[in-house]
Amino acid sequence: MSSNTRVSVTGCCLVDRLYRHISFNDHEFIPYLSKKKGDGGLTPGQLVFKEEFEDYCKEKLDHVLKKITKGKEPDKKNIGGPGIVPLIHASQMLESTGTECRFYGRGGKDDDGKFIVSLLKQMNLSADNYYLSGSTTPSTIVLSDPHYDKGHGERIFINSIGEAWNYSPDNLDDDFFSSDVVVFGGTAIVPAIHDNLTELLIKAKSNNCLTIVNTVYDFRNEKKDPVKKWPLGKSDDSYENTDLLITDLEEALRLSGKNSIQEAMNFFYELGTGAVLITNGPNNLRGFSSSNSVFLEKEEINMPVSHAISEELRKGHSGDTTGCGDNFVGGVIANIISQIQKKDKIPLDLTEACAWGIVSGGFSCFYMGGTFFEEKFGEKRELIIPYYEKYLKQIRF
Repeated sequence: MSSNTRVSVTGCCLVDRLYRHISFNDHEFIPYLSKKKGDGGLTPGQLVFKEEFEDYCKEKLDHVLKKITKGKEPDKKNIGGPGIVPLIHASQMLESTGTECRFYGRGGKDDDGKFIVSLLKQMNLSADNYYLSGSTTPSTIVLSDPHYDKGHGERIFINSIGEAWNYSPDNLDDDFFSSDVVVFGGTAIVPAIHDNLTELLIKAKSNNCLTIVNTVYDFRNEKKDPVKKWPLGKSDDSYENTDLLITDLEEALRLSGKNSIQEAMNFFYELGTGAVLITNGPNNLRGFSSSNSVFLEKEEINMPVSHAISEELRKGHSGDTTGCGDNFVGGVIANIISQIQKKDKIPLDLTEACAWGIVSGGFSCFYMGGTFFEEKFGEKRELIIPYYEKYLKQIRF
């Protein structure tokens, strides 16, 4: 590993427009809900493309939004996406550690693209590998119902891919593949990267990169075939070249084509995935790390959410759940890098990384949107450490 650790990330980076307190049971909302898988309607916890949604309901998105939001403006505009948000969180947790964090992506030459560049600079992240071309920056409408699922909350995403259609493997330079850690985040909404994941993962592994893939709902392949399992690149060779796969339960089942979490984990294990983590909202995190991975072997990872954070959320200390999964990923990545920087931490302890991920994901429920804006460098880490310490006592880690 290099003396100054480098993590390079590509994948989903977009502008989120967040609407809070949207009831999925409202009479104005119900007609837009999906009736069958992949039909273009809205489904809690899932993503749909703007064009497919408009085709489904035979209305323009702007018109629908006025109805289901009662005409209000977004509660917040933020930088989002399962590529960039984990990197932002990791960089905040790793401040002053000599870690170089790079994001590779593309936006449009519109106000949203300029907004993303300005925020990257505000976060002290280089925008050298995020460039603007074309007219439309990727964006997502996020509809949040805090009362859904017995008060646990859920979101619905309406995505416009924009310039992400034109981002390709040719945009990933040699520096990307000479990083210590390479992350492919939410590539299902960066189509050319996603479709070439197999080759990209093989190239990264051949350069001794530690490879991480974190997924997002793959509406493109769901619509193409709502029964067949989703592809991850051109072939299942992607899995044996993935050191760590992070996914939620719905995505794990669709990627594996299986009907249960245990069957999905068996599928990933048999294909040679180094380690797998499967999140499931407020339910326990499940996963494993195999004997031939960079992690200590764990036949079964089964870890609960943070009781301390859950208790505060019950008291009403809540923003929304947007970015919870992304910050979980960021916390895992940050701790993996911290362990890499400690030479005595090989093989890596994935359960330690999970503990940081769990409190990082939970903490994101205290503010609105996936990205936390620090008033001073190191602020977010200082705020999360007490929850980490309480979590270690909770699980007697």
